[in-house]
Amino acid sequence: MRITLVPQVSSALPPAAFDALMVLPGVVQRRVKERETLRVTIGGREYFLKRHFGVSLREVAKNLSQLRWPVLGADTEARGIRRLQALGVPTVSLAGEGERGLNPLRRQSFILTEALPDTITLEELSLRWGRQPFRSRADMLLKRALLVRIAGIARSLHENGVNHRDFYLCHFRLEQGSPGLHRPGEALLLHVMDLHRAQLRRRTPLRWRIKDIASLYFSALDAGLTRHDCLRFMRLYTETPLREQCGRPFWRRVSTKAEFLYRKAHGRSAKLPLEAG
Repeated sequence: MRITLVPQVSSALPPAAFDALMVLPGVVQRRVKERETLRVTIGGREYFLKRHFGVSLREVAKNLSQLRWPVLGADTEARGIRRLQALGVPTVSLAGEGERGLNPLRRQSFILTEALPDTITLEELSLRWGRQPFRSRADMLLKRALLVRIAGIARSLHENGVNHRDFYLCHFRLEQGSPGLHRPGEALLLHVMDLHRAQLRRRTPLRWRIKDIASLYFSALDAGLTRHDCLRFMRLYTETPLREQCGRPFWRRVSTKAEFLYRKAHGRSAKLPLEAG
């Protein structure tokens, strides 16, 4: 068994901290068969606790048949968080992690991360924008700043061998007190979340770059996205002149994948701004 906790957490838990964390009550945020995410309070402070209870042989076989390495525990997310921190990409802060058991099918593990108060997901923000047109200069400047920031994050991850696998707007959190919200031109405090399926390599394969960018595109399709926004993102993500990107197979595959995801989620075709005349 191994367990690591920051001092303010370890001092608030009993000696058998692993046992305590695996049964600690909280507000359930997400629960599936082999894992759950809860919002918990420890020592008067709020955290997110992700607990893993092993993995089924069926799930392992399913992932391997699709040429994917299965997620066997919480350490995948912990390694992803540390890699993003090393790259200077804002994410959550680890307050603890641990695992016990040698059999990966029965291994228990957890990570504890500090909550991010006063933040909003970009999905929440995009839904607001999708319901009403951009009427103010401030909204337009914010959207432009977000495009720059997200494209930079995507480029940094992919150039350094990281692919998220769930690269949707709901997994970006914007701090409401971010200077860039009120003083355009200043950096936006945008955090990348939910790295439990992230893959870390020396180089990111083309397949997974397409998957990440298509997921991002799909999740922004109802957010008032324009063709100009898409072209700006293409230029920023590749850091090459736009004339070198238009018509490339990479972006056609991104559009095809985004359309597939949209139809699967909503049961109807999407209006793809990247393909608008």
